[in-house]
Amino acid sequence: MATTRIPHRTLPDIFYEDPEPVEDDMLQARPINRVAGLLYDYYDGRPDVFVSDGGFVMYNKENGNKRVAPDCYIAFNVDVARIEEMANFWVWRVGKAPDFALEMASPSTAANDMGHKRDLYARTGIAEYWRIDPTGGNLYGQPITGERLIDGFYEPYELRAEADGSVTSYSALLDLVFSWNEVGGFDLLDPVTRRTIDKVVIERAGRLVAEAGENAEREARLAAESRADTAEMRANTAEARADAELQARLAEQAARQAAEYQLRALQEEIDRLRRQQAGQ
Repeated sequence: MATTRIPHRTLPDIFYEDPEPVEDDMLQARPINRVAGLLYDYYDGRPDVFVSDGGFVMYNKENGNKRVAPDCYIAFNVDVARIEEMANFWVWRVGKAPDFALEMASPSTAANDMGHKRDLYARTGIAEYWRIDPTGGNLYGQPITGERLIDGFYEPYELRAEADGSVTSYSALLDLVFSWNEVGGFDLLDPVTRRTIDKVVIERAGRLVAEAGENAEREARLAAESRADTAEMRANTAEARADAELQARLAEQAARQAAEYQLRALQEEIDRLRRQQAGQ
């Protein structure tokens, strides 16, 4: 069996063996892609929510072979960019275990999913563990199994039979409903509207586009109003400056006229005194 070295500049060298390939993963591929794809899209754009359907969860700092690869897992309140720089999900580097793990049944993995992996996920502290059976229940006993961790042990969520023939189970952690029926297979639903979250994602994207358009229109309007206000201010300033210059000129003219009047009056008084002196 080959040995893989995972280099990381801040971690000691860790060596672990490559896992054997899964022989029946064709049964899992399509439903994993469906469910993981929905979760990717649902949490897209959230820099604090890490969603993955690949890579290992490394849970033992001393032994690189102590790792597990859930078919899909989610961690909330984490630095997504930092995790993506790592080769795998290093629990002690991230500071926590994933909050959610999901396994898709296959004949070669079903027993391990319900036994060893379930115990391991509980010990690791994964808050919710979900199992989906693409055969409709032949491998896990039921199409959907959701469990939440309470005092170190998993307790199952209720599985409901719906009027349309589907079965559903609610995830309190994700605030989503897992659904399965024989015709459509698996889906994830909004718990209030019961609409599939791919439609919710599309509607959300449409709202974001509309909001972006409204914001752009509002910004353009505000910019135009700002330019108009600036132009008006400049016009008012120019008008005020012209008025001040006019008032200054008028004041100067009045002062000059007053001085000329006083000068004439003084000259007339001098002339009068001269005439009076000459007549004596």
